[in-house]
Amino acid sequence: MKSGRIQVSPEADASYLADVALASQFNELLSRAEAAERDFRQAQASGAHADVQYPLARNLDVALTDVTRAAFAAQRAEIGPRGYDDRIFRRKAMATPPVHRWTDEAERLLTMRETHRLTGFPARPEATALGAEIARVPTAFGH
Repeated sequence: MKSGRIQVSPEADASYLADVALASQFNELLSRAEAAERDFRQAQASGAHADVQYPLARNLDVALTDVTRAAFAAQRAEIGPRGYDDRIFRRKAMATPPVHRWTDEAERLLTMRETHRLTGFPARPEATALGAEIARVPTAFGH
């Protein structure tokens, strides 16, 4: 039996490098998400029409998705390349403080995104227009 460092598969190494590259963009993506949220909240506060709010809400959703992916990539990168192949190593690494911080941040961002998706989107402009068209159509009851 050969002793020494456990070798990492090429697939795990490639995934690790991809996660490191995505994690390096975390601060930029977080700034983009904060700016998108600021723009959307200003539009909401000013009572802007759905035609204005909907694209801003969509931009916020995309920005939150991107930064959440980067946070989860940073979590995996913090675990290291062995974590992709070795489930025991990954489980042990998940218990370390640096990984806990990334997990907390990623889950916070994921919760923000899901909350935004459930409660933050205004009606689609097309749906509003469709509702107006339906309201003008006469019915069999004379309304």
